[in-house]
Amino acid sequence: MALHVHPDIQSLSPYVPGKPIEELQRELGLARVIKLASNENPLGPSPKALAALAGGAQTLHRYPDGGAYQLRQALADRWKVTSDHIILGNGSDEIIGLLARTFLSPGDEAVMADQTFVIYKMEVVAAHGTPVVVPLTAWTHDLEAMARAVTPKTKLLFLCNPNNPTGTMVPAEAVDRLMARIPSDVIVVFDEAYVEYVRDPHFPDSLAYVKQGRHAIVLRTFSKIYGLAGLRIGYGVTTPAINNFLNRVRPPFNANSLAQRAALAALGDDEHVARSRAVNAAGMEQVGAGLRALGLSPIPSEANFIYVDVKRDGRKVFDALLREGIIVRHIEGTMVRVTIGQPDENAAFLNALKKTLSSAGQP
Repeated sequence: MALHVHPDIQSLSPYVPGKPIEELQRELGLARVIKLASNENPLGPSPKALAALAGGAQTLHRYPDGGAYQLRQALADRWKVTSDHIILGNGSDEIIGLLARTFLSPGDEAVMADQTFVIYKMEVVAAHGTPVVVPLTAWTHDLEAMARAVTPKTKLLFLCNPNNPTGTMVPAEAVDRLMARIPSDVIVVFDEAYVEYVRDPHFPDSLAYVKQGRHAIVLRTFSKIYGLAGLRIGYGVTTPAINNFLNRVRPPFNANSLAQRAALAALGDDEHVARSRAVNAAGMEQVGAGLRALGLSPIPSEANFIYVDVKRDGRKVFDALLREGIIVRHIEGTMVRVTIGQPDENAAFLNALKKTLSSAGQP
């Protein structure tokens, strides 16, 4: 019996996550596998978060606080807004879906880059909207071109900063010019999952647009530097007016009780954040130098990963690295993304890549 599926949904391909460590160990019988594919924090969760989780199991028979009062208030205090400006999601991915479902009608448009977080396009299409894809320039969002792509049908504009998968950043001055050109009824989505890793002092203060009452939302996550990817919790900072409508489609209890406890504790663990930043900065230098020694040119990154052209079939390089017990992410063509790990993990990746490229010969 045929399934009746909307053509927009039929056109989508399922999201393929990074290969799990356990799966590769089963497949190849490897004792040690290093995963550098999903931009996770190699130091693991905040110790304060782990301590908070220890006491959370006793109340798992109760539904979580649907309004997440404590965590929303803590985030509001952190960013100098009210709790009505804060919305939580099952990862910030869920909030992207809420935005698409809430503000897109069939035929409405959403502007985004052509090489950016794939969930934007998936959620827009699933909501029967039209993705308007703008090419990157020098691996970076072309904000001038994105502004020109806005039409009367545009309802959302997605800006991933730093960008995933390229790691590049657009500075404050360029964002200011973009916002001056965007019609006031277009919601600008600042996806800042990697903001805590940024070292460039010219990173924009996107929260200022929300505080000015602009139609904007800033997405952040506890999955990256806070090390809570397995608990799936992210948040958005936006205007109370936008939040009012998002909460009408937000599922009840979408932020589970353990995630709320851990995120609240992690938010106050500045020591863990500082250590994670330091490890990432050192690892970025280590991996970048190693790639250059192999004759490659990694793209300068402000995140916790590096995007690099391996100058040969990226899928074959990915598969060869798997056999060496190293999981990276093949994005397309000759491009591979590698997460920054701990020093020994970075060294193992560079050694495996050197072996892989040597055995493959010249492209």
